[in-house]
Amino acid sequence: MKKYSVLVIALFLGFSFIVSGNATTPAVMTAKDLVAEANKHITNVPVSIAKELFDEGGYIFLDVRTANEFKMGHIPGAIHIERGLLEFKINNQIPDKNAQIVVYCKVGGRGSLAAHTLVRMGYTNVVNIEDGWVAWEKSGYPVE
Repeated sequence: MKKYSVLVIALFLGFSFIVSGNATTPAVMTAKDLVAEANKHITNVPVSIAKELFDEGGYIFLDVRTANEFKMGHIPGAIHIERGLLEFKINNQIPDKNAQIVVYCKVGGRGSLAAHTLVRMGYTNVVNIEDGWVAWEKSGYPVE
């Protein structure tokens, strides 16, 4: 009888745990959700503002696309660090946490994630081009 009571209590607690949810398990998020979350913590700028910053000078343009994408064309003078290697390479490429950085990718998603990572790493002057390389190229702005 004692074993039966313990089993019933264990099943009840297990079922209660499943129904109520596990507070320590993070919600399942999609890439779109992660980008939306990142966008809450960064500044996105339209491509026209990015072009003004380019013309003004003093800004570091950071391309976080793949090496093949970068080779096919990029903003003149841009530094290239693939999104997947950003955390490992950024301190060597841009050691100044106060540097003025304009991040971009193809259409904005990877750029948002990268900009958010930079902010979390202590970089203070970071913006992302909201529609990325596609918008830059479509606008007829300079390319290398």
